[in-house]
Amino acid sequence: MGVLEGRTVLVTGVITTSSIAFHVAREAQLAGARVILTGYGRLRLVERLAGRLPEPVPVLELDVTDPAQLDSLAGRLGEHTGHLDGVLHSIAYAPPAALGGNFLDTGWADVATTLHTSTYSLKALTTAVLPLLEKGKDSAVVGLDFDASVAWDGYDWMGVAKAGLESTARYLARYLGPRGIRVNLVAAGPLRTMAAKDLSGFDENRPVWADNAPLGWQDRDPTAAARACVALLSDWFPATTGEIVHVDGGAHAMGF
Repeated sequence: MGVLEGRTVLVTGVITTSSIAFHVAREAQLAGARVILTGYGRLRLVERLAGRLPEPVPVLELDVTDPAQLDSLAGRLGEHTGHLDGVLHSIAYAPPAALGGNFLDTGWADVATTLHTSTYSLKALTTAVLPLLEKGKDSAVVGLDFDASVAWDGYDWMGVAKAGLESTARYLARYLGPRGIRVNLVAAGPLRTMAAKDLSGFDENRPVWADNAPLGWQDRDPTAAARACVALLSDWFPATTGEIVHVDGGAHAMGF
């Protein structure tokens, strides 16, 4: 039996087969979970990607900035399951004006979009499905992070959003712990995903990152990050919440 045997997991943010979310969905199925996906905008694309998973999955539309879609989410999920045991939050977006060295010139409208989509959405998504999580067993919410303890070249307001995501996760852990729901983040090292384009120095810094990670770092393989998410979505961490698990070969601890 896999560590997610008998558990139902909602996975957001699948946009390519290289995305961490896609690999979480795949690893979750291999670990025994029943998976439900959400997609935004290009649902047919997400449905095609879903067809590359080991097992068929339903795909629901979800714009996390749309109150009407959030309000209807639990009901729409109810057509497929009576409970949720886990949720993966893999949602982030920043307008171009909020990235790439524009930090000092970014207007509030672009900052607000970044924070709404990338930070507040963790709380919005979690509370939208809270009735189903409360019916689950040892339920867990896992979000995807990128180390916000430093200022990364070109990451700008997305870096601020990730810092807010980390704080949001801690507050969710505080308020949902008494309801038996754990909330944790996985901070992966730089991977060749859609999000990598936000780091203007990605290609230049890859060798530096790999050289300073004691375990090494493979930027083309999201499997390690995905398996960390699966572990946190399982019941193998029953007393862990409000945590940030770094999956970066140890680079974050080396002071480079």
